[in-house]
Amino acid sequence: MRNELPYFEDVELGDPIGPVETAATDDGVAAFCAVWHPPQPNRFTSLEAAQQSGMAYAIVPGIMTMALLARLLTDWAGPAALKDLDVVFRQPVPHHAPLFLEGTVTDLREEEDGAAVAECDVLMTGAQGERYVGGRALVALPRRPE
Repeated sequence: MRNELPYFEDVELGDPIGPVETAATDDGVAAFCAVWHPPQPNRFTSLEAAQQSGMAYAIVPGIMTMALLARLLTDWAGPAALKDLDVVFRQPVPHHAPLFLEGTVTDLREEEDGAAVAECDVLMTGAQGERYVGGRALVALPRRPE
């Protein structure tokens, strides 16, 4: 995480978040599944199970892709900043493929509870421009001290 987190007053519409490049490895997916406890074998950790499900390769769990996007946002705004994350899964995410995560600030407002929030579009793409996951997030930002 960066040392300096953004203040609400310093963020502007259109500000970028990221980009960050990452990849989901076999070991990373297996470790995630070990915590999550899906039935084994499954299409996330086994090529054979994935092929039985009609897929060409083992895929990254959707909730793991959400966690990667959540980390993009919490690395930007702090560990307790994420208020909401709503995504659409466009296509399966393969293991070991470069993944590009980015966001854009699309709205700034004060909520009814007084929280200062940034609404952000988020996107996970592949090296060839594949759109894997897209969505929207609400991130609480601190106000600049007076």
